[in-house]
Amino acid sequence: MIFDAVLLAGGRARRLGGADKPAAPVGGRPLIAWVAAAAADASRLVVVGPPRDVLPGAVVVREDPPGAGPVPALRAGLAEVRAPWLALLAADLPFLRPVHLVRLLDAARGPAAAGAVLVDERGREQWLAGCWRTATLRAALDSYTGASLRGVLGPLEPARVALPAGEGPPWYDCDTPEELARAEHLAGPDPL
Repeated sequence: MIFDAVLLAGGRARRLGGADKPAAPVGGRPLIAWVAAAAADASRLVVVGPPRDVLPGAVVVREDPPGAGPVPALRAGLAEVRAPWLALLAADLPFLRPVHLVRLLDAARGPAAAGAVLVDERGREQWLAGCWRTATLRAALDSYTGASLRGVLGPLEPARVALPAGEGPPWYDCDTPEELARAEHLAGPDPL
């Protein structure tokens, strides 16, 4: 299945004291590198955020204005998508792997599905861990004036993909110093 990947990597990381969260290391690699590796089969990697030297070959764009939030970031990234499908991913998911994207893409291919999204162990949609039909997402954004990802993605009624949580679930993100430290501990010396 041909897909592009859009990594949202431009947040303010307030809970991390404004640090460059996607560049934070876990298991010897920046968070954003883990997510890019999970999307290694993408035809095109689009990173929405400030330029970084971590991902050569990625298309880097900024939302307008920088730091405006996930919906403007999605719009900026979507403008660079060429494939019929896209993976929309947060740049701070150290335990996301290619097999998880395969599961999402398989679920998204359902005849009536607009896309698929991971759900966590509590059944909550993880809007920054999903795969979508590009044309459907563009149409939804064209008529959307809100600021919430759930507001634009939820009405598309994506397939919900539940995966085993385990120690490091694929939806685990690193928003706080404690979550980052836990991810580092779970990654261990050789996370792959």
